[in-house]
Amino acid sequence: MHYALVTETWPPEVNGVALTVRDLARGLWQRGHLTDVIRPRQHDDVEPVAQELLVPGARLPGYATLRFGLPAQRLLERRWRAQRPDAIYIATEGPLGWSALRAARSVGIPVATGLHTRFDLYMHDYGVGMLAPVAMGWMRRFHNAAAATLVPTRALHDELAGRGFRNPRHLPRAVDTLRFAPWRRDAALRARWGMHDGDLVVTCVGRLAAEKNLPLAIAAFRHLQRSHPRARFVLVGDGPLRATLQREHPDFVFCGTQTGRALAEHVASADLFLFPSRTETFGNVVLEAMASGVPVVAFDNGAAREHLEDGVHGRRVDDDAGFIHVTRELAGDAGTRRAMGLAAREATGTLSPAAVCADFDRILASLGHPHATTAALAAA
Repeated sequence: MHYALVTETWPPEVNGVALTVRDLARGLWQRGHLTDVIRPRQHDDVEPVAQELLVPGARLPGYATLRFGLPAQRLLERRWRAQRPDAIYIATEGPLGWSALRAARSVGIPVATGLHTRFDLYMHDYGVGMLAPVAMGWMRRFHNAAAATLVPTRALHDELAGRGFRNPRHLPRAVDTLRFAPWRRDAALRARWGMHDGDLVVTCVGRLAAEKNLPLAIAAFRHLQRSHPRARFVLVGDGPLRATLQREHPDFVFCGTQTGRALAEHVASADLFLFPSRTETFGNVVLEAMASGVPVVAFDNGAAREHLEDGVHGRRVDDDAGFIHVTRELAGDAGTRRAMGLAAREATGTLSPAAVCADFDRILASLGHPHATTAALAAA
Protein backbone atom coordinates (compact mmCIF):
# COMPACT_ATOMS: atom_id res chain seq x y z
CA MET A 1 0.00 0.00 0.00
CA HIS A 2 0.97 3.63 -0.47
CA TYR A 3 0.09 6.00 2.37
CA ALA A 4 0.74 9.67 3.10
CA LEU A 5 0.99 11.11 6.61
CA VAL A 6 0.53 14.87 7.02
CA THR A 7 1.72 16.50 10.24
CA GLU A 8 2.69 19.99 11.35
CA THR A 9 4.97 18.68 14.11
CA TRP A 10 7.83 16.18 13.87
CA PRO A 11 11.05 15.47 15.80
CA PRO A 12 13.24 17.17 16.89
CA GLU A 13 10.12 18.84 18.27
CA VAL A 14 9.25 16.98 21.47
CA ASN A 15 5.55 16.56 22.07
CA GLY A 16 3.03 13.74 22.05
CA VAL A 17 1.79 14.43 18.53
CA ALA A 18 5.24 14.54 16.93
CA LEU A 19 6.41 11.35 18.61
CA THR A 20 3.16 9.46 18.00
CA VAL A 21 3.10 10.30 14.29
CA ARG A 22 6.78 9.40 13.94
CA ASP A 23 6.12 6.01 15.54
CA LEU A 24 3.13 5.39 13.26
CA ALA A 25 5.25 6.23 10.21
CA ARG A 26 8.01 3.90 11.37
CA GLY A 27 5.49 1.15 11.95
CA LEU A 28 4.11 1.46 8.41
CA TRP A 29 7.63 1.43 6.95
CA GLN A 30 8.44 -1.69 8.95
CA ARG A 31 5.29 -3.32 7.58
CA GLY A 32 6.65 -2.74 4.07
CA HIS A 33 4.39 0.12 2.97
CA LEU A 34 5.43 3.09 0.87
CA THR A 35 4.69 5.89 3.34
CA ASP A 36 5.26 9.58 2.60
CA VAL A 37 5.60 12.14 5.39
CA ILE A 38 4.49 15.68 4.57
CA ARG A 39 5.57 18.24 7.17
CA PRO A 40 7.03 21.74 7.63
CA ARG A 41 10.72 22.23 7.04
CA GLN A 42 12.61 22.75 10.31
CA HIS A 43 15.81 24.69 10.83
CA ASP A 44 17.27 21.96 13.05
CA ASP A 45 16.07 18.80 11.31
CA VAL A 46 17.81 15.77 12.81
CA GLU A 47 15.44 12.99 11.71
CA PRO A 48 15.15 13.35 7.93
CA VAL A 49 13.49 10.45 6.14
CA ALA A 50 13.74 9.42 2.53
CA GLN A 51 10.03 9.44 1.79
CA GLU A 52 9.08 12.98 2.77
CA LEU A 53 7.94 16.27 1.34
CA LEU A 54 9.02 19.36 3.25
CA VAL A 55 6.79 22.42 2.96
CA PRO A 56 7.21 25.99 4.24
CA GLY A 57 6.34 26.66 7.85
CA ALA A 58 6.43 29.38 10.51
CA ARG A 59 7.10 29.50 14.23
CA LEU A 60 4.12 29.05 16.51
CA PRO A 61 3.57 32.25 18.55
CA GLY A 62 4.65 31.73 22.14
CA TYR A 63 6.55 28.52 21.35
CA ALA A 64 9.98 29.23 19.91
CA THR A 65 10.68 25.52 19.37
CA LEU A 66 7.41 24.65 17.57
CA ARG A 67 6.35 25.32 13.98
CA PHE A 68 3.20 25.03 11.94
CA GLY A 69 2.89 24.34 8.23
CA LEU A 70 1.69 26.89 5.72
CA PRO A 71 -1.05 25.97 3.22
CA ALA A 72 0.17 23.78 0.36
CA GLN A 73 -2.99 22.65 -1.45
CA ARG A 74 -1.76 23.06 -5.02
CA LEU A 75 1.58 21.44 -4.27
CA LEU A 76 -0.15 18.46 -2.68
CA GLU A 77 -2.66 18.13 -5.50
CA ARG A 78 0.18 17.95 -8.04
CA ARG A 79 2.11 15.44 -5.96
CA TRP A 80 -0.88 13.21 -5.27
CA ARG A 81 -2.01 13.20 -8.89
CA ALA A 82 1.49 12.14 -9.93
CA GLN A 83 2.01 9.66 -7.06
CA ARG A 84 -1.44 8.76 -5.79
CA PRO A 85 -1.58 7.33 -2.24
CA ASP A 86 -4.19 4.73 -1.35
CA ALA A 87 -5.08 6.69 1.80
CA ILE A 88 -3.97 9.80 3.71
CA TYR A 89 -3.68 10.41 7.45
CA ILE A 90 -3.78 14.03 8.65
CA ALA A 91 -2.58 14.41 12.24
CA THR A 92 -2.99 18.16 12.80
CA GLU A 93 -5.72 20.71 12.19
CA GLY A 94 -3.46 23.64 11.26
CA PRO A 95 -3.15 25.43 7.90
CA LEU A 96 -1.21 22.56 6.36
CA GLY A 97 -3.73 20.03 7.62
CA TRP A 98 -6.70 21.96 6.21
CA SER A 99 -5.00 22.38 2.84
CA ALA A 100 -4.17 18.65 2.76
CA LEU A 101 -7.81 17.85 3.46
CA ARG A 102 -8.94 20.04 0.54
CA ALA A 103 -6.27 18.59 -1.76
CA ALA A 104 -7.33 15.03 -0.91
CA ARG A 105 -10.96 15.92 -1.64
CA SER A 106 -9.95 17.47 -4.97
CA VAL A 107 -7.99 14.38 -6.02
CA GLY A 108 -10.50 11.93 -4.53
CA ILE A 109 -8.25 10.17 -2.03
CA PRO A 110 -9.79 8.84 1.22
CA VAL A 111 -8.64 10.51 4.44
CA ALA A 112 -8.42 9.68 8.13
CA THR A 113 -7.68 12.42 10.64
CA GLY A 114 -6.28 12.17 14.15
CA LEU A 115 -7.64 14.17 17.07
CA HIS A 116 -4.52 14.65 19.17
CA THR A 117 -5.16 18.03 20.82
CA ARG A 118 -8.18 19.38 22.69
CA PHE A 119 -8.07 22.98 21.50
CA ASP A 120 -11.48 23.59 23.02
CA LEU A 121 -10.13 22.80 26.49
CA TYR A 122 -7.00 24.88 25.89
CA MET A 123 -9.21 27.97 25.59
CA HIS A 124 -9.83 27.89 29.34
CA ASP A 125 -6.12 27.61 30.13
CA TYR A 126 -5.37 30.76 28.13
CA GLY A 127 -8.19 32.86 29.58
CA VAL A 128 -10.55 32.74 26.59
CA GLY A 129 -12.97 30.06 27.74
CA MET A 130 -15.82 31.76 25.88
CA LEU A 131 -14.18 30.59 22.64
CA ALA A 132 -14.33 26.89 23.58
CA PRO A 133 -17.57 26.29 21.60
CA VAL A 134 -16.01 28.01 18.58
CA ALA A 135 -12.94 25.76 18.84
CA MET A 136 -15.12 22.67 19.16
CA GLY A 137 -17.14 23.65 16.07
CA TRP A 138 -13.95 24.25 14.09
CA MET A 139 -12.57 20.84 15.15
CA ARG A 140 -15.84 19.09 14.33
CA ARG A 141 -15.98 20.63 10.85
CA PHE A 142 -12.41 19.57 10.12
CA HIS A 143 -12.74 15.99 11.33
CA ASN A 144 -16.18 15.40 9.85
CA ALA A 145 -14.69 16.01 6.41
CA ALA A 146 -12.72 12.78 6.81
CA ALA A 147 -13.85 9.18 6.50
CA ALA A 148 -12.63 8.48 10.04
CA THR A 149 -11.31 10.39 13.04
CA LEU A 150 -8.83 8.35 15.07
CA VAL A 151 -8.87 8.84 18.84
CA PRO A 152 -6.73 7.16 21.53
CA THR A 153 -9.35 6.29 24.17
CA ARG A 154 -12.81 4.77 24.29
CA ALA A 155 -14.01 7.61 26.50
CA LEU A 156 -13.00 10.22 23.91
CA HIS A 157 -14.64 8.15 21.18
CA ASP A 158 -17.93 8.19 23.08
CA GLU A 159 -17.67 11.90 23.94
CA LEU A 160 -17.05 12.93 20.34
CA ALA A 161 -19.81 10.70 19.03
CA GLY A 162 -22.16 12.49 21.39
CA ARG A 163 -20.98 15.90 20.19
CA GLY A 164 -21.64 15.47 16.50
CA PHE A 165 -18.41 13.84 15.27
CA ARG A 166 -19.67 11.40 12.67
CA ASN A 167 -16.89 8.84 12.30
CA PRO A 168 -14.70 8.47 15.42
CA ARG A 169 -12.56 5.31 15.47
CA HIS A 170 -10.63 4.05 18.48
CA LEU A 171 -6.91 3.53 17.82
CA PRO A 172 -5.10 2.58 21.07
CA ARG A 173 -1.68 3.88 22.06
CA ALA A 174 1.32 1.80 23.01
CA VAL A 175 4.58 2.23 24.89
CA ASP A 176 8.09 0.95 24.21
CA THR A 177 8.65 -1.25 27.25
CA LEU A 178 12.25 -1.94 26.28
CA ARG A 179 13.15 1.74 26.39
CA PHE A 180 10.92 2.70 29.32
CA ALA A 181 11.72 0.19 32.03
CA PRO A 182 12.56 0.05 35.77
CA TRP A 183 16.17 -0.94 35.06
CA ARG A 184 16.75 2.52 33.56
CA ARG A 185 16.80 3.94 37.11
CA ASP A 186 20.15 5.72 37.44
CA ALA A 187 21.76 6.29 40.84
CA ALA A 188 24.31 8.66 39.31
CA LEU A 189 21.55 10.82 37.85
CA ARG A 190 19.77 10.94 41.21
CA ALA A 191 23.06 11.92 42.83
CA ARG A 192 23.33 14.88 40.44
CA TRP A 193 19.93 15.95 41.74
CA GLY A 194 21.37 15.75 45.27
CA MET A 195 19.32 12.67 46.14
CA HIS A 196 20.29 9.36 47.75
CA ASP A 197 18.57 6.04 47.13
CA GLY A 198 16.07 6.39 49.98
CA ASP A 199 15.15 10.00 49.21
CA LEU A 200 11.89 10.95 47.50
CA VAL A 201 12.04 12.26 43.93
CA VAL A 202 8.78 13.58 42.49
CA THR A 203 8.77 14.12 38.73
CA CYS A 204 6.63 15.90 36.16
CA VAL A 205 7.42 15.46 32.46
CA GLY A 206 6.02 17.62 29.69
CA ARG A 207 5.83 21.05 28.13
CA LEU A 208 6.16 23.87 30.66
CA ALA A 209 3.07 25.73 29.49
CA ALA A 210 -0.26 26.97 30.83
CA GLU A 211 -2.30 24.07 29.47
CA LYS A 212 -0.31 21.55 31.55
CA ASN A 213 -1.79 22.80 34.86
CA LEU A 214 1.62 22.95 36.53
CA PRO A 215 0.50 25.11 39.49
CA LEU A 216 -1.45 22.12 40.80
CA ALA A 217 1.60 19.82 40.65
CA ILE A 218 3.63 22.49 42.43
CA ALA A 219 0.97 22.90 45.12
CA ALA A 220 0.85 19.13 45.65
CA PHE A 221 4.62 18.98 46.01
CA ARG A 222 4.71 21.90 48.45
CA HIS A 223 2.13 20.15 50.63
CA LEU A 224 4.10 16.88 50.77
CA GLN A 225 7.32 18.79 51.34
CA ARG A 226 6.05 19.87 54.76
CA SER A 227 6.40 16.30 56.02
CA HIS A 228 9.22 15.28 53.64
CA PRO A 229 11.61 18.23 53.62
CA ARG A 230 14.31 16.31 51.71
CA ALA A 231 11.98 15.57 48.80
CA ARG A 232 12.96 17.04 45.45
CA PHE A 233 10.73 18.11 42.55
CA VAL A 234 12.25 17.39 39.13
CA LEU A 235 10.70 18.92 36.01
CA VAL A 236 11.64 17.43 32.65
CA GLY A 237 10.72 19.56 29.66
CA ASP A 238 10.84 23.09 28.33
CA GLY A 239 8.38 25.77 27.35
CA PRO A 240 7.27 29.38 27.80
CA LEU A 241 6.85 29.09 31.60
CA ARG A 242 10.32 27.75 32.34
CA ALA A 243 12.01 31.06 33.12
CA THR A 244 9.21 32.11 35.47
CA LEU A 245 9.12 28.76 37.25
CA GLN A 246 12.89 28.73 37.73
CA ARG A 247 12.78 32.20 39.20
CA GLU A 248 9.91 31.38 41.55
CA HIS A 249 11.13 27.92 42.59
CA PRO A 250 14.94 27.89 42.74
CA ASP A 251 14.91 24.64 44.76
CA PHE A 252 13.36 22.66 41.88
CA VAL A 253 15.49 20.73 39.40
CA PHE A 254 14.89 21.80 35.79
CA CYS A 255 16.28 19.25 33.37
CA GLY A 256 15.07 20.73 30.08
CA THR A 257 13.99 18.58 27.16
CA GLN A 258 15.18 14.98 27.28
CA THR A 259 14.83 12.34 24.59
CA GLY A 260 15.70 8.71 23.93
CA ARG A 261 17.58 6.85 26.62
CA ALA A 262 18.12 10.01 28.66
CA LEU A 263 14.36 10.55 28.94
CA ALA A 264 13.85 6.94 29.99
CA GLU A 265 16.50 7.33 32.70
CA HIS A 266 14.91 10.55 34.00
CA VAL A 267 11.47 8.92 34.24
CA ALA A 268 12.68 5.68 35.87
CA SER A 269 14.80 7.59 38.40
CA ALA A 270 11.70 9.09 40.02
CA ASP A 271 9.71 7.65 42.92
CA LEU A 272 6.39 9.34 42.14
CA PHE A 273 5.09 10.78 38.86
CA LEU A 274 2.62 13.69 38.78
CA PHE A 275 0.46 14.33 35.73
CA PRO A 276 -1.76 17.34 36.53
CA SER A 277 -3.05 18.10 33.02
CA ARG A 278 -6.82 18.10 32.47
CA THR A 279 -6.69 18.80 28.70
CA GLU A 280 -4.89 15.79 27.24
CA THR A 281 -6.50 13.58 24.63
CA PHE A 282 -4.19 10.89 26.00
CA GLY A 283 -0.90 11.68 27.74
CA ASN A 284 1.83 9.32 26.51
CA VAL A 285 3.99 10.09 29.56
CA VAL A 286 1.50 8.28 31.81
CA LEU A 287 2.24 5.00 30.03
CA GLU A 288 5.96 5.78 29.99
CA ALA A 289 5.98 6.28 33.77
CA MET A 290 3.95 3.10 34.32
CA ALA A 291 6.30 1.09 32.08
CA SER A 292 9.21 2.53 34.09
CA GLY A 293 7.75 1.17 37.32
CA VAL A 294 6.81 4.57 38.73
CA PRO A 295 3.35 5.10 40.28
CA VAL A 296 1.32 7.93 38.75
CA VAL A 297 -1.10 10.51 40.15
CA ALA A 298 -3.41 11.79 37.41
CA PHE A 299 -6.94 12.96 36.72
CA ASP A 300 -9.53 10.43 35.65
CA ASN A 301 -9.22 11.01 31.90
CA GLY A 302 -7.02 10.15 28.92
CA ALA A 303 -4.41 7.47 29.44
CA ALA A 304 -5.12 7.26 33.16
CA ARG A 305 -8.78 6.35 32.65
CA GLU A 306 -7.87 3.89 29.91
CA HIS A 307 -4.95 2.11 31.58
CA LEU A 308 -4.34 3.15 35.21
CA GLU A 309 -6.31 1.22 37.81
CA ASP A 310 -6.85 3.44 40.82
CA GLY A 311 -5.10 2.14 43.92
CA VAL A 312 -3.19 -0.47 41.92
CA HIS A 313 -0.94 1.42 39.47
CA GLY A 314 -1.19 4.82 41.16
CA ARG A 315 -4.11 7.11 41.88
CA ARG A 316 -6.84 8.61 39.69
CA VAL A 317 -8.58 11.68 41.03
CA ASP A 318 -11.50 13.95 40.14
CA ASP A 319 -10.49 17.31 41.62
CA ASP A 320 -7.57 19.43 42.75
CA ALA A 321 -8.05 18.65 46.44
CA GLY A 322 -7.95 14.94 45.70
CA PHE A 323 -4.79 15.35 43.61
CA ILE A 324 -3.01 17.09 46.48
CA HIS A 325 -4.29 14.62 49.08
CA VAL A 326 -3.24 11.40 47.30
CA THR A 327 0.14 12.88 46.35
CA ARG A 328 0.90 13.56 49.99
CA GLU A 329 -0.47 10.15 50.96
CA LEU A 330 1.75 8.25 48.50
CA ALA A 331 4.77 10.36 49.44
CA GLY A 332 4.63 8.87 52.92
CA ASP A 333 4.20 5.22 51.91
CA ALA A 334 7.28 3.83 50.16
CA GLY A 335 5.95 0.26 50.31
CA THR A 336 2.76 1.14 48.49
CA ARG A 337 4.70 3.08 45.88
CA ARG A 338 6.94 0.11 45.19
CA ALA A 339 3.98 -2.27 44.88
CA MET A 340 2.16 0.13 42.57
CA GLY A 341 5.27 0.54 40.43
CA LEU A 342 5.62 -3.22 39.97
CA ALA A 343 1.93 -3.57 39.07
CA ALA A 344 2.10 -0.61 36.66
CA ARG A 345 5.06 -2.14 34.86
CA GLU A 346 3.24 -5.44 34.48
CA ALA A 347 0.11 -3.71 33.15
CA THR A 348 1.98 -2.15 30.23
CA GLY A 349 3.43 -5.44 28.98
CA THR A 350 0.67 -6.01 26.41
CA LEU A 351 0.66 -2.47 24.94
CA SER A 352 2.62 -3.41 21.83
CA PRO A 353 3.61 -0.69 19.32
CA ALA A 354 3.58 -3.31 16.56
CA ALA A 355 -0.05 -4.20 17.34
CA VAL A 356 -1.09 -0.54 17.26
CA CYS A 357 0.61 -0.04 13.89
CA ALA A 358 -1.16 -3.13 12.55
CA ASP A 359 -4.50 -1.62 13.64
CA PHE A 360 -3.54 1.71 12.04
CA ASP A 361 -2.65 -0.09 8.81
CA ARG A 362 -6.01 -1.89 8.76
CA ILE A 363 -7.94 1.34 9.31
CA LEU A 364 -6.12 3.16 6.49
CA ALA A 365 -6.53 0.20 4.14
CA SER A 366 -10.27 0.09 4.84
CA LEU A 367 -10.76 3.72 3.79
CA GLY A 368 -10.58 2.80 0.12
CA HIS A 369 -14.17 1.59 0.10
CA PRO A 370 -16.02 4.38 -1.73
CA HIS A 371 -19.27 4.13 0.26
CA ALA A 372 -17.30 4.89 3.44
CA THR A 373 -15.61 8.00 2.10
CA THR A 374 -17.61 9.83 -0.56
CA ALA A 375 -20.23 11.28 1.78
CA ALA A 376 -17.67 12.42 4.31
CA LEU A 377 -15.50 14.18 1.75
CA ALA A 378 -18.51 15.86 0.13
CA ALA A 379 -19.51 17.36 3.50
CA ALA A 380 -16.26 19.35 3.91
